[in-house]
Amino acid sequence: MSVELPLGDGRVTVFLPDCDVTVRRPPGGETVDPGAAARDAVADPHGPRLARRVDPDDTVAVVVTDVTRATPDDVLLDVLLAELRRAGVVREQVSVVVGLGLHRPMDDDEIAAALGEHADLAENHDPDATVEVGTVDGVPITVHETVAAADRVVSTGMVEPHQYAGFSGGAKTAVVGAGGESQIGYTHGPDLLGRDGVRLGRVADNPFREFLDRAGDAVGVDFVLNVTHAPGGILGASAGDPRAVVRDLADTARAALAVEIEDEYDAVVAGVGAPKDANLYQTSRAATYVALGAHDPLRPGGRVVIPAALPEGAGEGTGERRFHEWLSTAGSADALYREMSEGYEGGAQRAFVVARVLQEYDVYVTDSQRPEVVEACLMHARESVREAVEPGSDVLVVPDALNTLLV
Repeated sequence: MSVELPLGDGRVTVFLPDCDVTVRRPPGGETVDPGAAARDAVADPHGPRLARRVDPDDTVAVVVTDVTRATPDDVLLDVLLAELRRAGVVREQVSVVVGLGLHRPMDDDEIAAALGEHADLAENHDPDATVEVGTVDGVPITVHETVAAADRVVSTGMVEPHQYAGFSGGAKTAVVGAGGESQIGYTHGPDLLGRDGVRLGRVADNPFREFLDRAGDAVGVDFVLNVTHAPGGILGASAGDPRAVVRDLADTARAALAVEIEDEYDAVVAGVGAPKDANLYQTSRAATYVALGAHDPLRPGGRVVIPAALPEGAGEGTGERRFHEWLSTAGSADALYREMSEGYEGGAQRAFVVARVLQEYDVYVTDSQRPEVVEACLMHARESVREAVEPGSDVLVVPDALNTLLV
């Protein structure tokens, strides 16, 4: 049996003739036109319409997602700006902040591709240009100065499985995407990440998600317009109160993305593809989603195999550089996990959870442009998936690992 997996913007064919191969894809769902779904969501939101929440002389900051999310932000901005015009808020009163968190800045071409005719409104988030707007559990909440200065705060977002928040989206785009080191470091630190309930696919009783929601109140996130997706495209949109929007779209996503797994496997081959496989920081999500999700399908001593292009190596943002530094200077996964349990800077959390996986399993990255980066980060590089899988293995292939919930 041969299986096609994503690799960058293309595909790679995987053939494992000496192995027992099981391929599991999520059921998916009926896709929708993003623009039409967004317009319907804004017209019938959770809570009052956006046009009723703003005054004609208000300034509005819209926080959008960055290149690591496949959100149709240009379409969502079209809808949001049209709704603001209903209230008398003109384009010149609107600012757009690209929610980078600690990721690298987007260049002009990337912003133009993501935002289309609205690119001229946008500026990249700078975590050093933040203003404190409140505290949650004693943690200072800081946000980009443009967002802090606005009369109203709106955001877009993609509600998709997230290692810590259960699902992304909601207040997270503004709180983390346009936030400073304070809350990013706390939310991604060992204390919060080690708490019960912080897990992939879980929204209710998740301390990480609860902190984000309360921080969103401090930031003043008034209204969000989010979408969710499956491999085939956008499945739905929801707008209004951030908490309700996440619950709404998480239910839609679970129905489309959950796959029941009963057996154990020697290896899981996990597909990623663009934009996530641009760097090792994002690609490593496949390993942690598999091993640290609701159901771990690996036998003791198993391995995760991930085809990934990695044109950016480990990644170019602050968080990506910290991730690379921790992994590339560690003597072992056990030593790294112990050291990081004492604390680390924001962005390095991905090294912490990767170390947790590497304590039990090997991770192989294949077909990449930067094998030396993979080898430096306690993982193994191979030219192909076939070279990374032992003959005779029981293999589970998950073609879209970041959009599949193993349960």
